[in-house]
Amino acid sequence: MTTDLVNIRVRRLPHGEDLELPQYMTAGAAAADIRAAIAVPVVIAPQAIVMIPTGLSIEIPPGYEVQIRSRSGLAVKHGVTVINAPATIDADYRGEVMVALVNHGAEPFTVERGMRVAQVLVAAVLRIGWQEAGELSATDRGSGGFGHSGV
Repeated sequence: MTTDLVNIRVRRLPHGEDLELPQYMTAGAAAADIRAAIAVPVVIAPQAIVMIPTGLSIEIPPGYEVQIRSRSGLAVKHGVTVINAPATIDADYRGEVMVALVNHGAEPFTVERGMRVAQVLVAAVLRIGWQEAGELSATDRGSGGFGHSGV
């Protein structure tokens, strides 16, 4: 397996200095788990959205983004996901990485300090060169939208 390495500079903020940096939990993992840098437990009520700090700020190289994604275990077992997944952190952002969690479950969910709350993934970014056109090429699908091929 060939894996390219993209170096991301990271700065630990005072409230996250004791926490581990994001880690790949297995050798084949595509994303690294990131932890909650909270001082006290945070309870997320059903249907509520809460911003969870990570205690990290990062420097992403130009041409890349970092995506924040839900952890499957939290989603399946508790209904807790990243509300805007995948969330994008742009290369020019230098503030704290925050995770917007939503509780889709029926019971309150408690986030503890150091808990793995999301995954981070680096991805290359291609810029769009918009080319205005009077007409677009024809396809079999045409303008068939959501559900066009059935349920």
